[in-house]
Amino acid sequence: MATHDDYLKKILTARVYDVARETELERAPNLSARLSNRVFLKREDNQPVFSFKLRGAYNKMAHLTPAQ
Repeated sequence: MATHDDYLKKILTARVYDVARETELERAPNLSARLSNRVFLKREDNQPVFSFKLRGAYNKMAHLTPAQ
């Protein structure tokens, strides 16, 4: 079973930062108040192509073998 450290290693070694930029977290005040907790949104829509899909697609392509 994968551990927290396994997932963290995958995140930190993903080759997405060649094409994607690190996006900020934005506080969601209304949702935070409703849930009585601090809620933040990861704004992947602020990527240059306005999509989170860039990360997954690029990471997959970067790990393909030449034959694939």
